[in-house]
Amino acid sequence: MKKPLVLLFVIAVIMTGCAAVQSIVRSSFPYTATLIVPAASQVNTTLSATSQASSFDQIFTGQGSNTDAIKDVRIASARLDATSPSGQNMGAFKSIRIYVSRGDSASEVLVASRDDIGTAVGNSIMLDIDNSRLLDDYIKSSTVRVRMEYVLRSSLTSDVSLKASLGFSVAPNTAR
Repeated sequence: MKKPLVLLFVIAVIMTGCAAVQSIVRSSFPYTATLIVPAASQVNTTLSATSQASSFDQIFTGQGSNTDAIKDVRIASARLDATSPSGQNMGAFKSIRIYVSRGDSASEVLVASRDDIGTAVGNSIMLDIDNSRLLDDYIKSSTVRVRMEYVLRSSLTSDVSLKASLGFSVAPNTAR
């Protein structure tokens, strides 16, 4: 009689532990997008580059069946890394704005920006986020698009490839 009770207790502890770990892991997840800035881009002009974003966790992209498991999606962090050419300085940009949209809609929302970028910031910058808006409808759609609006400070010698990493925070939807 004691063995089945001990076994049930062990199973309950394992199940509770797995749910807690899963909740912690899924409380924040990243989306990435590769944005290309052409060398022919004009200086001191507002231009844009667009790309489809992807996430390592397809459950939240709308392609899975568990999008009802989350709610209250907000931007948590935004980072841009120059991946090509090697040694590209982000100081070539004066300002950057990042927008998120659903692939099936023209509606977009500003999630991050940075003005007055320094001339010697290196190949990576963190952007200032605007987490005042809920992004549930955008992140739960089947396609998430990222649009970067930018103004160049100086001309580019070659196309620049940027990796946009957007972190989103979520809350579990316990009312489902």
